[in-house]
Amino acid sequence: MTSLPRIRVIGELMNNAYGRARHAWLARDVAGYQQLARLQAGGGAEILNVNLDGTQRVSVRPAEMLDFLPVLIPALQAVSDIPLSFDNPDLGYHRAALRCFDRAKCRGKPVLNSLAASRPHLDGMIALVREHDLRCIVMASEKFLPRGGSSQSLHPRDSYATVRRFVDLLVDRAGRTLDDIIVDPGLAPVGADTYGLVNLGLDTMRLCTADPHLRGLHFSVGLSNFAWGTPKAAKPLLERAYLTLAGRVGLDMALANVEANSTPLPEDDPLVARLEAALENGRTVDGESVEEAGFRQAAQIMEICSAYTDA
Repeated sequence: MTSLPRIRVIGELMNNAYGRARHAWLARDVAGYQQLARLQAGGGAEILNVNLDGTQRVSVRPAEMLDFLPVLIPALQAVSDIPLSFDNPDLGYHRAALRCFDRAKCRGKPVLNSLAASRPHLDGMIALVREHDLRCIVMASEKFLPRGGSSQSLHPRDSYATVRRFVDLLVDRAGRTLDDIIVDPGLAPVGADTYGLVNLGLDTMRLCTADPHLRGLHFSVGLSNFAWGTPKAAKPLLERAYLTLAGRVGLDMALANVEANSTPLPEDDPLVARLEAALENGRTVDGESVEEAGFRQAAQIMEICSAYTDA
């Protein structure tokens, strides 16, 4: 039997989508954030993600984040030496976070989360990666257009080309090694994935891991996206089944909740085969549309979920 992949967890609890983080943000409760850092470190997280963005439940202005970072970052470093991942699309956020980050108190490289083809200040972000000797997360779900600009990647070849371009940029202009680069191939909610996006991410990893030029890259997904909207009893098992499938093609990291089980299911678990079959049935055949195949996949996912009921 194939050995289970080891998934290194990037702790995601410092995010306003979670109630504890949201309450800490609203109160500017530094001790609350420190508690989340300790909890995740104790739960096995190897990197702590710091995301202060607003959600549907709380509005956050950019200036508020910039004002709080000089208080928050030293407080987190006072209770944990785990590398921090600064999660925001804005260059100013990363500059502010790094100004108050003490590299001497960190046992590894901090992470810039994330680089994407659509970033308006991409050159500045790459320069920041070099200046501060950072690891970085690269979004493969967007592609560079030939005449400038960007758009969504809708084919694994597009995502693969994005990865190749970012690797070249980061090696040549930021002095990065492949070990410094973490690729996010994208992960959609499987229950609503009528465009084949879950398969797109898996196929992107297949293409990348088959390329000797890219050997040594890391791959990470936002795991909590995958089973969004499914029954609570099914959610953790579906996530673990996905980790088994994705681990086969290179996934070795995940942005995840340390309080959930992020261990891949055994290969012989029936749910792994059922999920794999559902995803394969989501591939187009005989000239059908992507949507037609996607609805077929969604129907199978609903059938899988019907065995689980929320109390």
